Amino acid sequence: MQFSQIIGHQEAKQLLLKSVQQNHVAHAQLFLGQEGSANLALALAYATYINCENKQPDDSCGTCGSCVKMNKLVHPDFNFVMPVTSTKSVSKDALSSKFMNEWREFILASPFQGLNEWMQHIGTENKQGIISKDESRQLVKLVSLKAFEGNYKIVVIWLPELMHPSAANALLKLLEEPPAQTLFLLVAQSAEKLLATITSRTQIMQVRNFTEQEVVQFVQQKYNLEPDRATQIAQLAEGSLNAAAKLTNEISSDYFSFFTEWMRHCYSYKFKELIDMSDKFQTLGRENQKNFLLYALNLFRKVMLFGVDTSLISFLPPAELDFVQKFSKVITGNNAGELAEELNQAHYHIERNANPKMVFVDSSIQIAGFLRKG
Repeated sequence: MQFSQIIGHQEAKQLLLKSVQQNHVAHAQLFLGQEGSANLALALAYATYINCENKQPDDSCGTCGSCVKMNKLVHPDFNFVMPVTSTKSVSKDALSSKFMNEWREFILASPFQGLNEWMQHIGTENKQGIISKDESRQLVKLVSLKAFEGNYKIVVIWLPELMHPSAANALLKLLEEPPAQTLFLLVAQSAEKLLATITSRTQIMQVRNFTEQEVVQFVQQKYNLEPDRATQIAQLAEGSLNAAAKLTNEISSDYFSFFTEWMRHCYSYKFKELIDMSDKFQTLGRENQKNFLLYALNLFRKVMLFGVDTSLISFLPPAELDFVQKFSKVITGNNAGELAEELNQAHYHIERNANPKMVFVDSSIQIAGFLRKG
């Protein structure tokens, strides 16, 4: 992984580059970000840059022996610890080292995936993953060895918050008395679940979520999507590239066109047309129905923000911006909360397998009344 392969995050990239260039590399660093963020990708790109034999001002070279091995995740000085559990192929003594082939496949496919995807990838049959107490012995043994080829031996610990207390205590001792030329890169999602003594001994890199524009760029590049569909996915993904990847398979309709038609009929009290629309809503399928209602909530939120201060909306494609400008005139403090609550309730009922046609018609009647109330 190279920095150039990560969309956006220039501020984080510059901090990491400078730490190496100025020889201020902390022995323990915590990349803290939500699932689907760039926390693991940044840690991988940073590790690649550290051991690169021909560092460039803004990135690793990508072609030296170290970079080639790092990009394939086979560098002898680059090690991983991650949550695992027993599977059909590893029935006992489940350790990270026994899952390295699966881990390489998983990360090379996408470094933005989450724990659920990892557990499915190794076939855990609904078991919970953990970094076990036995892993601590392997970790101590691992870092006792000197670097084979690079300047540093690097250990990436993915989701250290899932460490067994014994493993966490072993890591704490290593951080208190770090082996020479060894770096620990912790990639976490929940700092509050880590031992405070571990967190206090790390240099923390807060990794923000991706912006909507960055998610749009990602899905267009990776999946070659039309701009409108990419935008709808970005609005639902909430800054997570993992969520965006899943949504590319789930979204099969033009949510924006369906939503604007729905709102027009509600505002005009065209109940015959709304009943006809309920048939279309029913054919969407449950996942699409839920995603559509989340999309509607997101667009409502933007309409409300636009009405407060137009500068609060940083990114909208032209068609949606035109709609938001017009629709903001009928969304006021009198009806905004009721409209949002109605959409929340509709999503709640769809999630619990209520009849989608009845939910849609009932919500349409309620929304029609709230829009006229504004």
